[in-house]
Formats: sequence, C-alpha cells, structure tokens
Amino acid sequence: MESTTLFSSESALLLVMFLMVAVGFWIQRFKVFKVLGPALTVIVTGIILSNLKIVPVSSPTYDALNSYCVPLSISICLLSLDLRQMKKLLNRNSIIALASAAVSVCLMAFVFGVLFASKIDEGWKIAGMFVGTYTGGSSNLTAIAVGLDAAKGTIAAANAADYVIGIPSLILMFAAIYKNSKLLRKLWPYEMTEAELQGDGDHEELMASKEWSIQEIAWLLAIGFGTVWAATTIAGMVFGPGFRSAGRIILITTFSIIIAQIPAVRKLRGNFDLGLFVALLFLTTIGFAVDLKQFFGSTFYITLFCFCVIVSCIVLHLLVTRLLKVKFEYVLLSAVACISDGPTAALIASSAQWKTMITTGLLMGVLAGAMGNYLGIAVAYA
Repeated sequence: MESTTLFSSESALLLVMFLMVAVGFWIQRFKVFKVLGPALTVIVTGIILSNLKIVPVSSPTYDALNSYCVPLSISICLLSLDLRQMKKLLNRNSIIALASAAVSVCLMAFVFGVLFASKIDEGWKIAGMFVGTYTGGSSNLTAIAVGLDAAKGTIAAANAADYVIGIPSLILMFAAIYKNSKLLRKLWPYEMTEAELQGDGDHEELMASKEWSIQEIAWLLAIGFGTVWAATTIAGMVFGPGFRSAGRIILITTFSIIIAQIPAVRKLRGNFDLGLFVALLFLTTIGFAVDLKQFFGSTFYITLFCFCVIVSCIVLHLLVTRLLKVKFEYVLLSAVACISDGPTAALIASSAQWKTMITTGLLMGVLAGAMGNYLGIAVAYA
C-alpha cells in the first residue's frame, strides 16, 4: 500500500504530520476553520490526504507516535490543576450545576448506549467516549478511546458526530448569553446581579499574549513522559489484559493531578498549548486511517446516538437546575465547560462581560476534564 502513495518514508510522513498541525493552528484565524476547531480540521485533512493516496492509511511511523501522544497530552494538560482553587467553586450554584451536567451526561449516555450499542461496532466504547467528550471536551474522547482500545475508524466517526452535533449546540449556548426576551426571563428568573458579575474590575485579560520558556517546555515533557512511564509500568503489573489500557489512562490522570499539587509544577506555563499540540499529532493519524466508503456507512447511527445523548442530557440538566433554582450563569457555563472545555466557558463569560465568572468557567472545565476520564471508562464498562 505504501508504494502507491506520494509520501511513504518516515521522514516524509513526519513532515506531513507536523505541517498539518502547524497549518491547522494557523488557519484558526479564519472564521470557517475557527468553527471547526483545530482537531476536526486536522482529521478532515488527514482523511483527504489518505483517500487521495498522498499518504498511506497505516504506517509504523503512526504507531510509534500514537503510543506516546495521547497519554502524554493527558498528563501535560492536567499539570495546572490546583485542587485548592477548586474551593472557589464551592457554592451551592456551582456544585449543583457541575454535578447536574456530569450526571446528566452519564445517565443519558448509558441509556442510549444500551439502545444503540448493538447497532454500532464498538458501541459500548462510543458510549464511554461520548461521556468523556461531554464532561471535558474532545481531548477526553480521544483519551477514553485509547484507554478502551477503540479502532481508528470508530474514533474518527465519533469525533465527526461530536462536531456535527456539538458545534450547533455551542453556537446556541453562545447565543444564550443574550438573555433579553421577557419569555426567557420568565422561564428562568434566577440570575446574578450586574454588581456580582462585574466584581471589583481586577480581572486578567482572557485572550492576552502568552509567554513561556523552553525550560518550561522541557520540564513539562520530562514530567509528562515520567508520568506515562510510571503509569504504564504499574498498569502492566496490576491490571489484566482486558483492563490494562483503561487502567493506564486512569493512573495517568490520577498521577498527573497529584503531581500538579506541587507549586513549582503548577506554575509551569504552556501546558494546555503543548498538550493540544501533542494530541493533534495523534489526530492526524486518525484521519489517515479513514476509508470514506466504510466511514459514511457507519456514521449514521453514531451521529444519531450523539444527537440523542447531547439533546437529552442538556434537557435533563436544564430541568434539574431549574427545579433547584440555580442561577442562569452557572447553568450555562457548566454545560459549556462539560460539552467543550474550560477556555470556551471562559470565552463565553468574557463575551457576555461576566467578569467574575471567567475564572469560574475555566475551573469548571478543568475539573470536568479531570472527572471525564474516570466517568467515561466507568460508563463504558457499565
């Protein structure tokens, strides 16, 4: 197969993969690609390249990168999680909102997983993957997929369904910040005051330029690889073959959260950016592995599954939080933090000029992401 493609050598494939990630980041300046996001942009590019026979569908180069990329990205992304900061979330509104969002996703993924699993290849794994992505974002979907040894075609189809259904949902949530109609205010009369939202005016600019040094990147990589090595070694000794991959992901998540409590580690800058970069390298190979004929034949039920999960969990989340009189801002940010991630929740708070909620949105996303790996694997095996 490799001899029929334009690029097949290891050096050429590495060039293509790193170039895809670089271009995927660069084109985020354009609105169309910003809506797609870098992950789906990279996956779609990979599908096009492999189906046009520019790169091979499989290669030892892909396998070598894949064995490290996902676990490394999980570890690095979690290295800024400060459990002491979580006390900022310890109020009635935030606890109920975040718990409601997470429980709603788990319950609906389990219910529809039972209904759809028999109609989809690796349906039980997809149930866990959707729990991951809707309690922490697309990076959790990938992490759980690797932990459950899902096929590359399954991962690509689940990512595609996630974006097809998830992007319109996020657009609606961005629109929800303009809660000006009398009907909406009557349906949801619980909200924060302007004074509560504006605070004392001392808030960090969300989209400010980032600075980090090569020394910080070196430490992040060293800690990440060290965590992956320790978790892999222990998982090999403790867990049987059927649970070894999932156990490894759980151990990586747990060890990374523990290490992040060391102040010097938590202060290392650039972890989210570096973690995303490493994860995107893995997603290039997901796109390469997709055969379009098989892909379109298998995605209908997966997309329908995704639609049922996200719509039902949002409805359940709204019902629970409305009955418990949770303030609107917490309800919206908790849903975005779970469906997307912390930075997106913070971006919504920033767009709405909810200055005191920007940090809350970020913290909700980080905490949801940490919970997602545990919850997704638990629901899949359930």
